[in-house]
Amino acid sequence: MAAANGIELFYLCLVLWSNQTSNGDVFEKNHDELDIEFLGNIEGKPWRFQTNVYGNGSTNRGREERYNLWFDPSKEFHRYSILWTAKNIIFYVDEVPIREVVRNDAMGGDYPSKPMSLYATIWDASSWATNGGKYKVNYEYAPFTSEFKDLVLDGCAIDPIQKFPNSTACSETDTWLESRDYAIITPKSRSAMRRFRQRYMYYSYCYDNVRYPITPPECAVDSNEKQRFRNTGRLRFGGSHRKQARMERARRKRRSRAASVSDDQTDM
Repeated sequence: MAAANGIELFYLCLVLWSNQTSNGDVFEKNHDELDIEFLGNIEGKPWRFQTNVYGNGSTNRGREERYNLWFDPSKEFHRYSILWTAKNIIFYVDEVPIREVVRNDAMGGDYPSKPMSLYATIWDASSWATNGGKYKVNYEYAPFTSEFKDLVLDGCAIDPIQKFPNSTACSETDTWLESRDYAIITPKSRSAMRRFRQRYMYYSYCYDNVRYPITPPECAVDSNEKQRFRNTGRLRFGGSHRKQARMERARRKRRSRAASVSDDQTDM
């Protein structure tokens, strides 16, 4: 079965893994897709993962955001969730919202709007996933496994053959989903999302002016967040939020001392 809108919640312990909602088997040339993908791991280094959104076959317009994890996802189960409604998409890790995409008219067909199914796969993305393809999968460690538990999939169930459901068929389910706590980012949870992004996000397509000279219409550009990224959308060198804050405090102290010395010389 496919779902027209919904929420997926599950716990996962993994080695290499990708989760997605997609309809590529039905809409081969104009499919929709929502992704949570782990990007491979080098022992001793933080695990990395990305979220992505495709709509109407817009695979040439990737909407990737990439993050470091604060835990090792191969050691214990954690909860990963995607909320998808006609109004917004929210990605969660362990109840913390990490990304929100709010639908607007300028997105047009790029907003996922057709029924999708849930996929969980392990696949070889050696050409790009680990340090841009620098490190390849070592098959000496095969077989690779992932374990799931407590899967929850809520939404409006649709027969996959029914490509375009009646617009009123899912209205009751949509209303129910949009009323749930996890469908609304409260001030408290928005602060948690901001802290996550400050500490762990190291790439955002919204700040990648090389790929997108014109900022994509769904991007809600945060001026403070933007300062931390180069024009390539990547974090500036040494650029965690805490490091940037320490560097800014040091710059202010230097400027203050310089101004104090200048005043002393003027008095002389």
